[in-house]
Formats: sequence, C-alpha cells, structure tokens
Amino acid sequence: MMPIDDRPPSLLTLLRVGRIFAPQPLEATDILIADGRIAALGRDIEVPRGWPVRVVEARDLTAVPAFIDQHVHVTGGGGEGGCGTRCPEITAHEIASMGIGTVVGVLGTDGISRSPADLLAKVRGLRDEGISAYMYTGSYRVPPPTLTGDVQRDLAWIPEVIGLGELAISDHRSSQPRQDEIARLVSEARVGAMLAGKRGICHFHLGDGKRGLEPLRRLLTETEIPPEQVIPTHVNRHRALLEEAADYALTFDANVDVTAFDDADEDDLSGFGAVSLLLQRGVPVTRITMSSDCNGSLPEFDARGAYIGMRVAGNSTLMADWQRLVREEVLPLEQALGLISGHVARVLGLDDQKGRLAVGFDADVTLLDDDLQPQQTIVAGKRLYARDGSPT
Repeated sequence: MMPIDDRPPSLLTLLRVGRIFAPQPLEATDILIADGRIAALGRDIEVPRGWPVRVVEARDLTAVPAFIDQHVHVTGGGGEGGCGTRCPEITAHEIASMGIGTVVGVLGTDGISRSPADLLAKVRGLRDEGISAYMYTGSYRVPPPTLTGDVQRDLAWIPEVIGLGELAISDHRSSQPRQDEIARLVSEARVGAMLAGKRGICHFHLGDGKRGLEPLRRLLTETEIPPEQVIPTHVNRHRALLEEAADYALTFDANVDVTAFDDADEDDLSGFGAVSLLLQRGVPVTRITMSSDCNGSLPEFDARGAYIGMRVAGNSTLMADWQRLVREEVLPLEQALGLISGHVARVLGLDDQKGRLAVGFDADVTLLDDDLQPQQTIVAGKRLYARDGSPT
C-alpha cells in the first residue's frame, strides 16, 4: 500500500520549480493545482492570504508531464512454463518511482488463471492508491475473454476499458486468428468505443513469426479501418521486424510502439536503438511511442517452441532507454517527452486531459533532476512518490 497522508487537506497546491517543459519549454516556473487539475501556470504566483494552500519548493527540479505506460502486466504476466512461472503483480510504488502516473493494464498469454475481472479489480485498486489506471479487455486469445461477454459492451459500459488487447499475431502462442477474425474484432472495438466516446484502440502483440506485420497491412489495405485504430507493439523484437515497422509507419502514416526490452540481445533492438533507427528511416517522432511490458514474462523457447526459462520484465529499462535518447542528443527533451507522455496520450485518446502541462489538464507532474531521474511523481495533484522519502 502507498503511504497514507494524514495531514489536513489543502484545497490548493503550489509547485515552485526551476523549469517547466509542457512539453515545450515555458517561461513559467509555478504550477497551481486545484481539485486535481492545473489551475494556473506562471511566475511568482501569489495565493490570497488565508487560502488553504500547500507550497512545494522544488527550484532545483524540472517539471514535465507525468509519464504514461500503455503496456503493463499489472496483475503479472507469464505462465508459459506452468503455474510456477506466473509473474507477480506490480505495485503503485513501483509505478510512481519511475515517474509514471498513468498505466494501461494487459493480460497477455494467460487469460485463463487471470481474467479481465482480475485485471479490472487491480486497475481499480491502483486508482484507489492514486495511480491513473486503465485496461484493455481481452488477451492473446481469439475470441477474447471479456467482462460482459462482448467487446462492444466492455468498451461502452466499463469506464476503465479503453481498448482491446493485447491480441497476439505472428507468434506461436497466439490463437492464429484468420484475417476476417482480426477485422471483425477491430471493428467491434471501434464501434463500442464510438458509443462511449473513446478511442478504443486495438493493441497488437507482435511475435517473431515470419508473417510480421502482414495481418495489419492487410487490415488497413482491405478494410476502412483507420490506422489510428491499431497499435502494434514489440516491433523491435528482431531487426527485420523493426525495418518492417518503419515501412509500415511510413506507408500508412501509422503509429508503432517500441518495447524497452530488459533482455535486448543487441543494442540496435533496445528501446534506445529502435527509436533511433525508426527516426533514421524517416518515421516522424509523433508516430513513435515507448512502453515497458512491465511485469510480463521474458520467456525463452528452443527451436521447437518448447519453454526453457524466463525472467520478469521491469520498468527501469524504459526510463534508462528514454534518458539515453536525450543524453546522447538523439532527441531534445521536449520531443523525447512525447514518446512516453504526449504521443501516448494521443494514441490512447486521453490527450484532452493528459500528456501536457496546461490549464485544465490533469495535474499529473513528474519532477526530474538534472540527470533526468524522477525525484517526485504527482498524479491528480497528489504526490505519490518522493525519492528523498519525504511524506507523500
């Protein structure tokens, strides 16, 4: 459980920082927060005497939009080697300690011992602890497991459900869905989301199979589904798939999601290397996002597809790869922020409330030191993490 703040509540919070990247650099150095949202941005903001305000002095830190991780096994992934290989759940502290304020939960391979109901319960638990949490309905499997028995109803009636996924393609663990089944599921998610006023993306797990992105190419070529409706992830699983992802993004003006793999065999396939290559191939930075696959399994299989071992993915690699992109000047800070905040918010359909520091937006703020390390994480105006151990 996150530490409980037992101090008298303040209706307002005033953050005084050294710099603000919103993601563009601002002249402002103060952020006034009211009712979980940003009420004002400016310099030397004064609150009338007697108003209930909490002032947070952080003049040595830089404020940026809190990070968004669109692919987290919040209930734990794994299970490919039996019940003893199920990965653990993630905690709110583990999320916030990396500067992440928003997560989207996924099931993955195991939609049997873990269900959408388990996932929803975990998402609501994280919300109770202050994390902004959502979920995809479904799993690798086709037809997908759902909460209501229907993909459209899940999206229409369950507020926390913002998409369908992660559906597995080009992977020996997938249900090997036919092309018409893929089209039908994406269409179901699209219509259900429209009824609820959501984006309703379909989050596709890419394995290392020879078909690669061909099912999604066919989907966008043979149907009226817009490219924004589908997000392929793990596109840096191997070099040929990464090259194909670059062509896919350019051909369809589509989004691709890079995974910050803990076990990348080559630097070119790390989150850092994959983003660098996509940029070199001409993919606009606005079409690239990064996610962690946190608390999912990193299984190993032999040439015949038999399970031989696994490790558990963390989210520290996401931060390390992102920091490296800035430190090695692949991207300036204001552009790099989009990879794990603004672009992700747009992809998920949350860009009217997250991914920017602007008046009226959720007060989700990460405070970075000069080495780009998260020192504090604030979600909806409440401090969930402080590296120095001060009360949250």
